[in-house]
Amino acid sequence: MATDHIRYDVLARDALRGVLRQVLTDAAEHGLPGDHHFYITFLSKAEGVKISPRLLSQYPEEMTIILQHQFWDLVVTPDRFEVGLSFGGVPERLVVPFSAIKSFLDPSVQFGLQFETADGASAVPAADQVEAQPPATIAPPPAVESGVAADDEPAKPSEGAEVVRLDRFRKK
Repeated sequence: MATDHIRYDVLARDALRGVLRQVLTDAAEHGLPGDHHFYITFLSKAEGVKISPRLLSQYPEEMTIILQHQFWDLVVTPDRFEVGLSFGGVPERLVVPFSAIKSFLDPSVQFGLQFETADGASAVPAADQVEAQPPATIAPPPAVESGVAADDEPAKPSEGAEVVRLDRFRKK
């Protein structure tokens, strides 16, 4: 097989991360239109990720956040986004480099992107693969809200990232 000197895989991955960057930039400037909301899964210990020690202990490998109802101070730069969210009633500031993101999903329109975490791997559109994703990474468990199960037990880790439901905090 011929050597890819152009690195199409890297170009495609960067282009798809550009889609994510643009969507978040629009949300930061204008809010979320209609029923759009975003599930973003990222590696908790990736270089440049900044989350509190409390959240890191709860989500030591990866974390899924939902930008839907209440979030604040969404700031998007060329290499990362920053956002304020509340977890169990405690406000937190998260900094997430785009390179740490594993997946992005907007379930309102069945659009998703899956990013490989291995070096040099490319991003793969996941819109046709939504059914193949583990349920915990694309839809909130029915009893989880703000990272705590309805019966007041901490949400238990599953095969994928735990989903933190933030519906009641969305800006109205």
